[in-house]
Amino acid sequence: MFYFHLKNVLSVLLLADLARWSGDAQTTDNEGVSKEELDPLQLDSSTLWPRRDPFDEIQSKINSVNEDNCAIKHVGDLKLPADSVSHLPDIKEININPVFPNRTALLHLHNMALSRSFFFSYILQSRFNRPAINDTYDPGMMYYFLSTVADVSANPKINASAVYFSPNMSYTPSYRGFFNLTMPLFAPRTFRADDYNDPIHLERISTLNINFYRINDWYKKWLPDNAHILQLHDTKTVYDVRIRYFNNTNATFSFHGPRGADESPGPVKWTRPYFDCGRSNEWKFAAVVPIVDIYPRHTRFRHIEYPSYTAVSVMELNFDRIDINQCPKGRGNDGPNRFANTAKCKQRTTECEPLHGYGFRRGGYQCRCRPSHRLPNVVRRPFLGEIVERATETQYKNGFDCSPIGFIQRLPQQWEKSVPWLRTQYLEKYFEYQNYSEEVASSLNVFHRPLGKPNVDEILKFIWQVNPENCRDRTHEELHLKGDISWGAEIQFKNEALMAVRTANFISSFLQVVDPKEVFPGTRVVDEPLNEDQMIGEALAMVMGNTRVWSAGIFWDQNQFPNRTYFAPYAYKTQLNTRKYFVEDLARLNKTNEVYVNQDWYKVLKARWSNYYDNLEKFWLKMFFRSQDRGDDIYLRRYEHFPEYYRAANLDQGHWTAPYFDCDGLVPMWKITYASPFFGWDSLRNRIEFKGSVAVSMDIRMLDIDQCPDKYHVPNHFKDTHKCDEKSSYCVPILGRGFETGGYKCECRQGYEYPFEDPITYYDGQLMEAEFVKMVQDRETKFDMLKCRLASAQSIVSQVTIIFVAFTVLLCYS
Repeated sequence: MFYFHLKNVLSVLLLADLARWSGDAQTTDNEGVSKEELDPLQLDSSTLWPRRDPFDEIQSKINSVNEDNCAIKHVGDLKLPADSVSHLPDIKEININPVFPNRTALLHLHNMALSRSFFFSYILQSRFNRPAINDTYDPGMMYYFLSTVADVSANPKINASAVYFSPNMSYTPSYRGFFNLTMPLFAPRTFRADDYNDPIHLERISTLNINFYRINDWYKKWLPDNAHILQLHDTKTVYDVRIRYFNNTNATFSFHGPRGADESPGPVKWTRPYFDCGRSNEWKFAAVVPIVDIYPRHTRFRHIEYPSYTAVSVMELNFDRIDINQCPKGRGNDGPNRFANTAKCKQRTTECEPLHGYGFRRGGYQCRCRPSHRLPNVVRRPFLGEIVERATETQYKNGFDCSPIGFIQRLPQQWEKSVPWLRTQYLEKYFEYQNYSEEVASSLNVFHRPLGKPNVDEILKFIWQVNPENCRDRTHEELHLKGDISWGAEIQFKNEALMAVRTANFISSFLQVVDPKEVFPGTRVVDEPLNEDQMIGEALAMVMGNTRVWSAGIFWDQNQFPNRTYFAPYAYKTQLNTRKYFVEDLARLNKTNEVYVNQDWYKVLKARWSNYYDNLEKFWLKMFFRSQDRGDDIYLRRYEHFPEYYRAANLDQGHWTAPYFDCDGLVPMWKITYASPFFGWDSLRNRIEFKGSVAVSMDIRMLDIDQCPDKYHVPNHFKDTHKCDEKSSYCVPILGRGFETGGYKCECRQGYEYPFEDPITYYDGQLMEAEFVKMVQDRETKFDMLKCRLASAQSIVSQVTIIFVAFTVLLCYS
């Protein structure tokens, strides 16, 4: 009787399970919500796969324009909508919110344009520190040309750089008898020539008629400015610079520059993507920053000289290198974004997460499981958008779904201390925490653990206990850490290092291309040698143009700068957001232990580049000049040395220092310094030689720590110090957490699931670190609960198997 009764009960359960399973396959779990709202990509028989979306519209517009037909196209066909590029860097949020990895190139474009604007604004107004003689102290034409060349040559992702002047607002010392006269039009521009069959990799042309060029959005963003017509003195932002020269004399110089970060709009404006017809013939996207000058000049009446926008600095990169975000609008993707919601993630069970490095093409995302869902047991990682986009209609309908979690837990509200045996088990695994205390360690032994992994908390406490008040009581070893402490700085501070490479490239090009003794035919005059004001302005521009750069210096080798034994303009700031900057010539420090040429990083660079220069980068230039100094009937002619080239170091040929505390420096803090060498001709101009280096320093607090596992040979002092449960989860780094613990998340492994009712599907590293410390200190903690759970069965096959096993067991007992 029991056998037949059990058989009937199991049959009823099986039929009910089959009915419920078939019903789930045909209905949705959300009543009152349409199928289109749940999954806009859910297809029926009348829908094409894949259907047309905004990406196809932009792609077709790009394909319709080329080098042959762009001249006869309508202006509207040569421009893309403004929302074709989303997530533009905002100067007001740079130091508040972390920058997405796929927007670091745009941020560098932003900073480079800002840096060039600060430099030219400074150098064009610095003439008022000099006596008004029958000459001008403006940079010559070659200074402008080679400056834009260095912007492109030192930055692989920047494809064009230019300085566009308003009509009759550009002064130049490059022609005889040209004092206090203006050129009708002047716009030096450099763009990269991607013709690998041509040995010349860079072209430089002078856009002599900017009004003729019909898609000049970059010009209309800031120009023309009528401040001098309206007689307004107070419309431009003022910046103060305190300069201390090598002879210990001081000077304070105030100049007008682009807008500050606290003003609206800010200093940087972005153009619409446009086709660079007749020049590079590529789709470009540009950042535009105004350049301020005093206009008119040399009137001898300062009350009629007004600060005005006389030019703009424009930096451009190729549109197809900019990543698009296909994920739906939401927090972090609030628009405007033309490509929003074009991802093919099944929104019922998955959610979209953008990936970086894809450029303008589909698939730059991954489909993660929504909360209360998990990946199928046969899938190891989230579904890649590149795979989803290439799937057939049948593959898409039958796959790329996450399974719902059956039993969802809730975290208890009252915590308890870990039981002694469990706490002992964890302390045996994390041996370095057995004698952990809240007191700060006073020995370097925290960096050298003979057994186990390093104690990250002790290391950070040891580092942060050093400050400007007690640093002089520390030893040299305590103030200079090992290089593996700053693992990842080469990537995270790459944009800041490129600013040093750019300045070094410019100095190298000027020293090798410009010969002050050369005589040109006609009225054109060769550029004067680099002067003190120009080098001060270049160092200052690196600090003012990038908020993450705290100090920057140009260190000339002995007797290499004209008429100076030592020369090292060093610009720095003392506050993060400020309009007051400082410049000091470090040549005034003449003690043996203070001279900059005796610093370790400087000696390393000089020894490395003392004799061998063959592996330096060789940059070719095709330069064209105007034929006349004035007038509109002008044409381009080749530079006397055509083509020209120079040698300079790239990013990998510079030098990174280990973290150190600059106790005796002008900015006492924990720093990381990058230095790039520059080169020029020797006295006979028959071989190049080392002339000095450019160095920038960044705050170590802006460096993210990587605690996730890595290969044994990777020199990362903090690797594999995470607190994830390695059996059920794996570690994934999170950017933007700074030089603190917890910059990671614990994702569930294949076959495991996140069990708690939570809007996320992982364990945050900061929570893991905090609960672990509580456990070590024998306080109430939930550390042992922060693990992924073995994935439960959700398919009907698994349930039938369970029922069959139960039936067999009961049958045996009967």
